[in-house]
Amino acid sequence: MRNWEQEIELRIEFIRKIIAQAGAAGVVFGNSGGKDSALVGILCKLACDNTLGVIMPCGTSANYTSDKTDALALAEQCSIATREVDLTATRAELIQAIGELSAAAVNNIAPRLRMTTLYAIAATENLLVAGTSNASERYMGYFTKWGDGACDFNPIADLTVTEVFAFLRYLNAPASIMEKAPSGGLFEGQTDETEMGVTYTSIDMWLQHGHTTEDHDREIIERAHRATAHKRALPVMFE
Repeated sequence: MRNWEQEIELRIEFIRKIIAQAGAAGVVFGNSGGKDSALVGILCKLACDNTLGVIMPCGTSANYTSDKTDALALAEQCSIATREVDLTATRAELIQAIGELSAAAVNNIAPRLRMTTLYAIAATENLLVAGTSNASERYMGYFTKWGDGACDFNPIADLTVTEVFAFLRYLNAPASIMEKAPSGGLFEGQTDETEMGVTYTSIDMWLQHGHTTEDHDREIIERAHRATAHKRALPVMFE
């Protein structure tokens, strides 16, 4: 059985070390109301009292309803300071200013606006930006480059989605966060697994055991991993 108490201690030590090395005053993270941000928020608050969670609705109805409700539930349960920055109008103005865009380009605007917001707050208040991407998402490349994939540090990057849920259960996170389908809330009705075409269970079985729940899942997973290699690498520099 996994020693979650030890996991907590190691991750708290990691976060505190990063903060001290940077001479930062605390941490800021995007409190989306989802599983990953919940775990990051809990760990950061345990490590540093000056932890700020920012709720950033940006275009979809869920951002203003269930996502916001779950984000506030986490903040209340863990006594996490909360700030809300509504980015919906900003997103609309940017889209109008640019002109015709592909659906993928539009979907990537929200994560980048959110990260811009977090870094603006961080720079103003001497905070570090905590990342919230888990190992399953990173392997699939299921994150926005320079959006939710950007951060100063990430305390859960080694955890699969299965492990994130197990950790949250141990920490008694709000049930509503653990029960809803994982979603980035990028467009109406969006869920991670539908968009990827494969379940997190299958992805995690591949990562942890080298096999998947369905034979065709392996091809989907490995194709996505190859196609998104650039997301997991630093920019290519001329030498």
